[in-house]
Amino acid sequence: MTYLPAQDRYQKLDYVRCGRTGLKLPPISLGLWHNFGGVDVPAVGREMILHAFDEGITHFDLANNYGPPPGSAEEFFGGLMARELKPWRDEMIISTKAGYHMWDGPYGEWGSRKYLLSSLDQSLGRMGLDYVDIFYSHRPDPDTPLEETMGALATAVQQGKALYVGVSNYSVEQTREAAAILRELKTPCLIHQPRYNMFDRWVEPELLPLLEEEGIGCIPFCPLAQGLLTGKYLKDIPEDSRAAKSHGFLKEDRVGEYLPKIKQLNEVAQARGQSLAQMAIQWVLRLPAITTALIGASKVSQIDDCLGALKASPLSEDELARIETILSA
Repeated sequence: MTYLPAQDRYQKLDYVRCGRTGLKLPPISLGLWHNFGGVDVPAVGREMILHAFDEGITHFDLANNYGPPPGSAEEFFGGLMARELKPWRDEMIISTKAGYHMWDGPYGEWGSRKYLLSSLDQSLGRMGLDYVDIFYSHRPDPDTPLEETMGALATAVQQGKALYVGVSNYSVEQTREAAAILRELKTPCLIHQPRYNMFDRWVEPELLPLLEEEGIGCIPFCPLAQGLLTGKYLKDIPEDSRAAKSHGFLKEDRVGEYLPKIKQLNEVAQARGQSLAQMAIQWVLRLPAITTALIGASKVSQIDDCLGALKASPLSEDELARIETILSA
């Protein structure tokens, strides 16, 4: 693996301002939710991260529970940072999150100040970092006041352990309230990370308009619906796919449920001369509220395929209408 000179790396992508902040993100970011844990092949994960960085992808998204086992994705990334990427730390945006179960006892999940700040310290230790660029509340806690959760995020910034903060999986009203609290704490909400793709559009009616109004960026995860919106499942379920794995959320029955629409969408993509994954990413990025699409990958070729979406012509009104007809059927 060779590292491109910075002037070559950063000419490859048009970076996008995150909401109304000074931070710019690449239009495609790499998430380490799957394929970078203790059960995965380290050499493959290394190749993907280094290649992504060489292609101008500067944002790498993690969480305390990514693996499996939980914590192992951060450990892997930390090792790679120490061995190979440390000289480029200031050219990277690294995020992590806390909210889901990480350790036993009453302080190992959700949104208490105790859990969030303890988890962040653990994440920094696993990654060997002094700070993360973005620290998220990974999910709202129904039993902890939002003031406490947001206060913990603000404290992380005050302590110098995070530069920005964000929320993930928050509803419209929870996002509105969280943004107001963070504004009062002089630690504005930088970004929201919701699930969004052609098969899951809950953000469109209210959340995206709210984010634009508040000046908050949006980084949708699962823009390819965990691989459903690729050509991977058009014929069968490959042995190395997410649906074939015992761990993970994508199951064979869900593939069968969406297969008719997947095939029709693939026909639209082929008529455009691109892959279904490329069209699905373009479809997500079509909205001005979206800052960057957060992809996952299991091989370098998938990263390159996704990056190809940025070179295609915009979706036409007729193509968007055809996609809408397929999705609403």
